[in-house]
Parts: sequence; C-alpha cells; structure tokens
Amino acid sequence: MIVRNPKGVVLGDELLVPMFAHAICAGFPSPADDFLEDAVDVARLLITNAPATFLWRVDGASMTGVGIFDRDILVVDRSLEPRDGDVVVAIVDGERSLKRLTLGARPNLAFANSRMPVYELPDLVDVEIWGVVTWNLHRLRAIRR
Repeated sequence: MIVRNPKGVVLGDELLVPMFAHAICAGFPSPADDFLEDAVDVARLLITNAPATFLWRVDGASMTGVGIFDRDILVVDRSLEPRDGDVVVAIVDGERSLKRLTLGARPNLAFANSRMPVYELPDLVDVEIWGVVTWNLHRLRAIRR
C-alpha cells in the first residue's frame, strides 16, 4: 500500500497504564521493587510531536541487527534532525526503505542484518530522509488464531 498523503498521529483521551517505581531486574529479583510509581500515558511516552509522528508496520528482515523484526510497528518522527546511527525511513529513488543512517565524509544508508548483502548507496541517487524511528513496538506473545 502506498500512502500518498499520510496524516500524523492524533492524540485523544489519555491511556494511563500503571508503572512500577523501579526498573525490572533481568537477573535476580529484589522483593523491594513491588511498588507502583504512577501511571504513564503511553501515547505521550511514545509521541513527542503528534502532527509529525507516524506509525509504520515493518515488512522484511533487513533490520534484525537492531532489534526490528517483520511485523513490528515503528514510531517515526518527521520533525527530528537525523543523527549518525539513527534508524530512518528513507525514500530512495521513490521507494520507501528502512535503513541505518551513517553520516560522515560519504553518508550512507545500510541494512542491519549480517545475512543481507551490503547495501551500497549509488552515486547520483535521489534520497530523502523521510523520518527518524524513535520507538519499536515488538509483540512478544504470539496471537492465537
């Protein structure tokens, strides 16, 4: 599907989700960490500039090296200035593509998957950095069908 005139995210009612006061331990748990801190508005956590923010569903496996997988949903902000190392939505010769941006003497866009061939950005190609990926929503539990 080609989106010609995408519209930014519209923030409506708050969606408050409880948040624990302490970070979760990925090793041995601490019994002192069972206290709720407050509620977090998920939309406001993910989105800092609603009119310039868009959601994109990933199709493919070219970015698994940075934790982006097929069917993930990305939060993309068009208002951000791209920085070296950012994952960006780029328009390369009219085709949308998800790549990691490398700035320097010769800026480049690259895949983040060692199983993919090295992507060389050809000279004299038309490139537009459409937006910067700020969040990745990755489902961990499979949907039963």
